[in-house]
Amino acid sequence: MSKTILIVEDQQVLREIMKEYLTDEGYRVLEAGDGRQALSLFREHEVGLVILDIMLPELDGWSVCRRMRKTSDVPILMLTSRSDEDDTLLGFELGADDYVVKPCSPPILLARAKRLLEGRRPPRSRDTLTGGAIALHLPSRSVTVNDSACSLTHTEFEILACLMNNKEQVFTREQLIMKIWGYDYAGDERTLSSHIRNLRAKLGAHANYIVTVVRSGYKFEEKP
Repeated sequence: MSKTILIVEDQQVLREIMKEYLTDEGYRVLEAGDGRQALSLFREHEVGLVILDIMLPELDGWSVCRRMRKTSDVPILMLTSRSDEDDTLLGFELGADDYVVKPCSPPILLARAKRLLEGRRPPRSRDTLTGGAIALHLPSRSVTVNDSACSLTHTEFEILACLMNNKEQVFTREQLIMKIWGYDYAGDERTLSSHIRNLRAKLGAHANYIVTVVRSGYKFEEKP
């Protein structure tokens, strides 16, 4: 995973604060002040994480996220100053992995960025996890369904890996949130539900491998 982070934020002071914290941790930082510049830098450089503001000149963050997702599964951390949670959920529908509400403390932003860059993958007792027609290759972070490539976001991959590595085990929503995002996560269960819905849509006819256990949570169950 590249240690280059692309910060897309139109407020220069905020960009500089984020850049200072990230460079102090050894990350290389690219900066964009608008959506079009962000896409240009994204095409020109190998980026390991995008920190993306929603309200941007030229192209808004939703449009930038949508275009990036057409060609890449790079982790995307969205910044939002909006109080309307529906805006945040729209970001997840478009493929964002996590979000931070502005104003946010730099240490929290850094912790979220590290988590997305480093991942929270299960122990690699095997390189490949399989379940029916689904195969998940941990080293390359790739997934196939019926031998056809299935493009997942960073968070969708993490959820599927967690469930497939613990087949038939029921995870409560709270447990799954802790495993994927950690103990300091400030989101709610609707965030997880949105990622599960997107994951099932991509698995298509095999979406029923991810089973909702009423009043409990989720599990991966191989179908006959």
